[in-house]
Amino acid sequence: MKYLKLGNLNEPVSAIGVGCMRIAGMSSGQLDRYVHTALDQGINFFDHADIYASGKSEEIFGDLLSREPSLRNRVILQSKCAIHDSMYDFSKDYILSSVDGILKRLKVSHLDSLLLHRPDALMEPDEVEEAFQILKKSGKVLNFGVSNMNRYQMEFLGDRLSDSLAVNQLQMSAAHTPLIDAGINVNMMTDAAVMRDGGTLEYCRMKDMVVQAWSPLQKGFFGGTFIGSEDYKELNGVLDALAEQYGVTSDAIAYAWLLRYPAKMQVIIGTTNPDRLKHAAKAAEVELTRSEWYQVYRAAGNQLP
Repeated sequence: MKYLKLGNLNEPVSAIGVGCMRIAGMSSGQLDRYVHTALDQGINFFDHADIYASGKSEEIFGDLLSREPSLRNRVILQSKCAIHDSMYDFSKDYILSSVDGILKRLKVSHLDSLLLHRPDALMEPDEVEEAFQILKKSGKVLNFGVSNMNRYQMEFLGDRLSDSLAVNQLQMSAAHTPLIDAGINVNMMTDAAVMRDGGTLEYCRMKDMVVQAWSPLQKGFFGGTFIGSEDYKELNGVLDALAEQYGVTSDAIAYAWLLRYPAKMQVIIGTTNPDRLKHAAKAAEVELTRSEWYQVYRAAGNQLP
């Protein structure tokens, strides 16, 4: 397993992280096997959000930690807050109350990382800073980050924060590459050249932030997986060929493609299948060549200028 440094954590975090959005329906036995399988593969990072199954995902994970307290020292816990009642809310009171709820459901004293879940158009950075400082001084949260924010939103918020943002969680996959396209197509008269995010990936690299890629197998916005999709025959052909070459599965190559990008990349996988966790872990052992990376990029339907 590859590991990277996230913020001020002493414990390195695995380059493959487990997204816990879909675990709410698991039995206690299934969840126990699932978490231990991840840990056995060197995966120590678990990503939650207070809206996942209306808090149920955190609750059953907390039940596991309650049954086996020693697990807390083996896992890195991240959760997200801000989405409720069909809106986004970065208000101080809501952030503070959300974290209290998260900690209660997870049955832990602190989070290793807290992300603001999607940008709030009504964000008041000074108010966010107040909430973050209260959480930091109380020991409830060790690191802070954001999700789905562009460069200028991060700069605007970060200008008021005492501590640097440690993470930006962004949708990214071989079939969803707008974060990459504009940088390749600078000054071209094509749709791919449209700079929609202001150079978010480059900004994260400059600020030494971890980039967490969510929906790493998705086409579009929850449009289904591209693995085996008839819409992506060429891409799947390339992934299958590389998978055979490296002795892994095609989904592992899709994850390895993300990890090859030269930022502090972390792939957040959403599977609830323990065997697929094992496949995903193999991605950290694959180092695609520059040629192979571009081969995957082109096979997904992207043209180089």
